[in-house]
Amino acid sequence: MQRESAIREPLILGHKTYKDITDDVVGPIMGPAPLGWKIMITISSIIAIYGIGSILYLIGTGIGVWGLNKTVGWAWDITNFVWWVGIGHAGTLISAVLLLFRQKWRMAINRSAEAMTIFAVIMAAVFPGIHMGRIWLAYYAFPLPNQFGSIWVNFNSPLLWDVFAISTYFSVSLVFWYVGLIPDFATIRDRMVKPLPKKIYGILSFGWSGRAKHWNRFEELSLVLAGIATPLVFSVHSIVSMDFATSIIPGWHTTIFPPYFVSGAVFSGFAMVQTLLLVMRKAYKLEDYIHIKHVEYMNIVIIVTGSIVGVAYLTELFISWYSGVEYESYAFINRFSGPYSIAYWTMMTCNVISPQLFWFKKIRRSFVATFILSIVVNIGMWFERYVIIVTSLHRDYLPSSWGEFIPTATDVGIFIGTLGIFLTLFLTFTRFFPVLALNELKTILKSSGESYKNEQVK
Repeated sequence: MQRESAIREPLILGHKTYKDITDDVVGPIMGPAPLGWKIMITISSIIAIYGIGSILYLIGTGIGVWGLNKTVGWAWDITNFVWWVGIGHAGTLISAVLLLFRQKWRMAINRSAEAMTIFAVIMAAVFPGIHMGRIWLAYYAFPLPNQFGSIWVNFNSPLLWDVFAISTYFSVSLVFWYVGLIPDFATIRDRMVKPLPKKIYGILSFGWSGRAKHWNRFEELSLVLAGIATPLVFSVHSIVSMDFATSIIPGWHTTIFPPYFVSGAVFSGFAMVQTLLLVMRKAYKLEDYIHIKHVEYMNIVIIVTGSIVGVAYLTELFISWYSGVEYESYAFINRFSGPYSIAYWTMMTCNVISPQLFWFKKIRRSFVATFILSIVVNIGMWFERYVIIVTSLHRDYLPSSWGEFIPTATDVGIFIGTLGIFLTLFLTFTRFFPVLALNELKTILKSSGESYKNEQVK
């Protein structure tokens, strides 16, 4: 019996034309700001101001206002740093890797994911800076000549690798994001009536005219940048993991950290993309472009990466026992039965159990369930970083050195503040920049639009 493959669901719903796509994406930029957007940016701005105030208070007073103590020298700040770097992974993965694999479903989500990457990496960069204590001496982390004194950069230190990796990742991601925006800026420029915005978008579009030569160079440059960015997806969080893995502290000294951190970063990054996209989908009435098929594809990625993270957790437990090192074994026993056991079991529940719910098609294709579980995953990934850092430090080799870490109001204020800054930046982006790659969406209209799919069925 001859079997025919089912035609895939359309990626653009409704009987859209090229003009409809432009109207739907550019309309919110040219019109007045929606009331919902004004409310959200007001709330996020207040939180951001509170966070900036907490940071300024920290710089003016010193890091003694944190809950750090003799034993726990890394805690809340480095937890937040690793968490934000992880969130910044999904944007480049969606844009670069899926572009190289010619995945059409990326077109509707890549722009917002790229913007999320830029803002998340900025938030991540805040924490190593303020962790230095004297941020005005931050240039010591760069390989500058010796005229500043006898302090030379230690090239063997993974902390220096962080500087290079994150700055490179940020630079490439920023260029990749901006290059993708150029054709869309030109579309907005041609539609603008007011002279000042028209001039601004004209400058941003670099004289784009839509000629074949421009498109050819655009596609070539996008592929080159995707090729450069793809290894960075794997290298950046691998290097961040080396901050821990190159030490001799039980619980950190393990070779599984690089792949484990990378899969966890993609896991948390995709969850954050889901959270932001589902809100934006409703706020800007983009239901025809970001729909259940996009959500399902991203949930499949979350299943895979969540399962990898779960295997990594179990591998760590097994290796700690198999090593025969009592300090290593105790580090993991202390994690799930010690004073921070609540954090450990929260991590296991959120990161290992909750993603497995997506095996059920009804949950995988539910907007409400996806939104809730995406938040649950990011809560779990924050606790994962907290568990790795704090529980490995708070009980040293000597019981006389044991101590508990308790976050202070400044710790909490800085973290909540970075969430506010991040959301303020993202909301500002959605107001003045196209949230969908409109010219790239047009390239898949005839192959993935609902009207054209229906014609294929007939």
